[in-house]
Amino acid sequence: MTSLWVWIKKTYSLTLILNSLITLASIAGILYGFYFHAWRAYSPYLINGNLFLLVAAAAVINIFPSASIGRCLHTGRLWFHHYVYGAFVLFISSIYVMAFTSVGLVDLFLLNSANIAVNTGRFFVLTGTTLLLDDLPDCSKRVEATLNKIKSRAYQARKVIHGAQLVTGLVTFYVFLAIASSALFQHHAFTVSNFLTMGTLLITSITSIAFVKRDAWLKIKVEN
Repeated sequence: MTSLWVWIKKTYSLTLILNSLITLASIAGILYGFYFHAWRAYSPYLINGNLFLLVAAAAVINIFPSASIGRCLHTGRLWFHHYVYGAFVLFISSIYVMAFTSVGLVDLFLLNSANIAVNTGRFFVLTGTTLLLDDLPDCSKRVEATLNKIKSRAYQARKVIHGAQLVTGLVTFYVFLAIASSALFQHHAFTVSNFLTMGTLLITSITSIAFVKRDAWLKIKVEN
C-alpha cells in the first residue's frame, strides 16, 4: 500500500510537470501569432496578449515545486534512470514528427494544427521532456552542480518568486476566463484547441495558488 501511494505521488508530480510544459506549448503559438502576425488574441475579453508571457512565467515557476514532490520519493528505477527513458521517448517522438508529419521540430509548437499526427508528436515530445526534467539532476555531476547554483539563486529570491507565483497564477486564471468567454460568445473560438488550452491554464492557475498556499517556494532548502 505504501509503495502504491509513492507511485501515485510520483505520477502526480510528473503530471504537474507535464501540464506546465503543455501550458508553455499551448501558448507558444498564440504568442507567435500575437507578435508576428498581429493577432488580437481572444479580443475583447483578453485586454492584452502580453499577459500570455505571465502565463508562461506561471508555468515555469510551477515546474520546480512540482518536481520536488517526486524528487523526495524513493521509487527506485527499472533498469535505467528516468532521464534515459525521457531521452529515448524524446528521440523517438522527434523521429516520428520528422517522418510522419509535414511540420519541422522548430515549428512544432508554433503551428495551429488539429492534425492527429502532429498533436500526437507534440504530446510525446512533451512527455519525454517531462521525464528528462524530472531526473535532470542525475544526468551528470556537472548538471547537478549547475542546478544547485540555480537553486541557490532561487533561494535568495524565494520571497520574490513566492509573490510572483501568486500574481502569475491569478493572471493565468484571468486568461482562462477570457478564453472561456471567447469560446462561449464567439462561434469561431469554440474549438477543441481552445478547450484544451483552457484546461491546461486552469490546472496551472490552481497549481500556482495551491503552491502559494503551501509556501512551496518559501520552504525551499539548499545544501550548505
